[in-house]
Amino acid sequence: MPYPDRHAYPDRFYPVVDSVAWVARLALLGVGTIQLRAKGLNDSEALQTIRDALEMTKGTEAKLVVNDYWRAAIMAGAKHLHLGQEDLADLAEADLKAIRRAGLTLGLSTHDDQELETALRAQPDYIALGPIFPTTLKSMRFAPQGIPKITEWKRRIGDIPLVAIGGIKLEQAPEIFAAGADSIAVVSDITQNPEPDARVRAWLGLKAEAA
Repeated sequence: MPYPDRHAYPDRFYPVVDSVAWVARLALLGVGTIQLRAKGLNDSEALQTIRDALEMTKGTEAKLVVNDYWRAAIMAGAKHLHLGQEDLADLAEADLKAIRRAGLTLGLSTHDDQELETALRAQPDYIALGPIFPTTLKSMRFAPQGIPKITEWKRRIGDIPLVAIGGIKLEQAPEIFAAGADSIAVVSDITQNPEPDARVRAWLGLKAEAA
């Protein structure tokens, strides 16, 4: 089943971070949706990390989205999950059912037409499209999508929320939203900013103006 009020999730400003410390920092600043993307953890490390991150969001407005570690997410009692195409390809039908049975929302990454078709078959709660712009964070197999692709993707997925990701800075946000994105996933514009707290507040202020 889709998220009950899925246009409230994910929030328009959607930071993606790699540590519990970042989750705690963003939750205290009032961020509504935070993705934890911590790579290279074994099962027990993943479970502990997710539990710690969930603890950091207690008493705040933050919804924690777990990237990749779906079994640990279920065990920790998380509510939201994000999977890349490789993660999705590794899932059996029974795994997808287990994720849904646990009540987890499911967001999926897409980079091309084939991946979009694959993602839509899984009936996700949101679709992420990227990279919109060049990104230095990781070597990308896909060329930048550009802003027009946002409009095309949104037209194709209809009511499913569309998250734009990849090299996006605050100054580009109005154009991204105007093109049809429901949410913007932000990484380096926060984590590599010399004043991340101020930058987060600026993003939250932009969100308030747009709401």
